Amino acid sequence: MTAPALPVSLTRPPPALSVAGFVSSFDRFAVSPMLVLIAADLNVSLSASVAAASGYYLAYGLTQPLWGVLSDRFGRVRVMRVALFGAALAGLVSAVMPELWALVVARVVTGACFGAVIPTGLTYVGDTVEQSVRQRALTDLMAAAALGTALATGLSGVVAGLLDWRVAFTVPAVCALACALSLRSLPEPPRPDTAGHGVRRYLGAVLGHRWALLVFGLAFTEGAIMLGAMPFLAPALQHTGLAAAVAGLAITAYGLGLWAFAKLVKRLSGRWPAPVLMGVGGVQLCAGFAIVAVHVSVPTVAATALLLGGGWSFLHSSLQTWATSVVPEARGTSIAFFASALFVGSAVASWAAGFLAEQGRYGLLFGIAAAAAIPLTAVAVLTKRHYARLHA
Repeated sequence: MTAPALPVSLTRPPPALSVAGFVSSFDRFAVSPMLVLIAADLNVSLSASVAAASGYYLAYGLTQPLWGVLSDRFGRVRVMRVALFGAALAGLVSAVMPELWALVVARVVTGACFGAVIPTGLTYVGDTVEQSVRQRALTDLMAAAALGTALATGLSGVVAGLLDWRVAFTVPAVCALACALSLRSLPEPPRPDTAGHGVRRYLGAVLGHRWALLVFGLAFTEGAIMLGAMPFLAPALQHTGLAAAVAGLAITAYGLGLWAFAKLVKRLSGRWPAPVLMGVGGVQLCAGFAIVAVHVSVPTVAATALLLGGGWSFLHSSLQTWATSVVPEARGTSIAFFASALFVGSAVASWAAGFLAEQGRYGLLFGIAAAAAIPLTAVAVLTKRHYARLHA
């Protein structure tokens, strides 16, 4: 049984929460380096095997509002534990599927379940950590997720190549089960009385709040620029004739940069106001894409990946912190819509950018991303400054 609802006041997320975020990120980023091996083993085309990844990502993003409403209604810890149990079961099923269609179904369910972990963890931090130190706590979660990203991109392909791609699905599934069990003793933070209101109350509170809609719009745009263009870094390197393994290692710099910069943001968040952090992150985002818009090579892609890690740490963590406080009475729903906007933005942009990538026009693709980062940064900085003045 989950521990009863208690007033909680923390300065950092519980270790079990950080580990769960690590496992979720590892599972989400592990599949991409294995697609070629999956296609060969199941005797399908590479384009067909991509469905195992795209189905996962789509389910991960689209289920965010559902998990948010459920966590507001039934509790953060309870929802995370149920989702982790589901992810463990679906992940183990993924590892034994003999046909592509069955694998895709299993990965869709896995993505839908793992989609609850990080947003609900962010909500838990919003419930339990004071506003003055909340961004530091959020960067701890981000650092754990970044480490999972870095290890997934660097190790999952190696594990799949040396052992079997099914092992790379089994490991995070077992870890998810361990996380679900370890969260059993985590105290449930108190929630507002929900009697007589239910789902409609939360949706109305969030979707009728103009500041919340602004934050969701910023998240959509950030996802379109960052997560929509970043997946094309490795194909851009491969377009120059490099092997996929080399391209993947260059992209690993993103996870390492994200982890390192998250630590820096944790130190600066108590000293620098959020608009300044957003500005620094936006500059890194713009500079990173500008570098590869000029020239694509291993050094420039690695440098871009590091800068994108910094941009994500500074800009995204600030937007996340804002999302945790904009509608506190429906925090779970707010964070879920925030995450959903982020992933929908990335999906739309990836689809739109595919035409340029197919033609090999990577310079134009990354140049558009660099240019789009400028108005995103300006709007984020100015609106956050205005919001802070109104709510001082």
